[in-house]
Amino acid sequence: MPRILSIDYGKKRIGLAVTDPGQIIASRLTTIPTHTIWDFLKDYFETEEVESVVVGYPKQMNNQASESVRFINPFLKKFQQIYPDMKLEIYDERFTSKIAFQTMIDGGLKKQKRQDKALVDAISATIILQNYLEQKRNSRL
Repeated sequence: MPRILSIDYGKKRIGLAVTDPGQIIASRLTTIPTHTIWDFLKDYFETEEVESVVVGYPKQMNNQASESVRFINPFLKKFQQIYPDMKLEIYDERFTSKIAFQTMIDGGLKKQKRQDKALVDAISATIILQNYLEQKRNSRL
């Protein structure tokens, strides 16, 4: 079974997570500089079978898109142009950075490691993907 890739898109960095081939568990993949995303995706899609890509889409409490979508929307448009056959889904990523930070605290990471924004981005991508998987499973019930 192909994997699902998750993207936590940011202006400077992109956190990435991926499922196992059985699409059961989300795992942190890496964090990359935003300007390298297209090379990363090309290489990744050449070596791994990917069924779909889930992109975190931040919303405000009133369900309106947050200010940062102005960086995400051009990425989504270009992605669909380059990979028209790839299933692309957006997923509400509200609070994932806060949850990621709390997860780091709960995991016992020291303060210096918790300040690593690249690690927070990769954990956020993992949380987005795990929540997406759980919602997908629950909708089948």
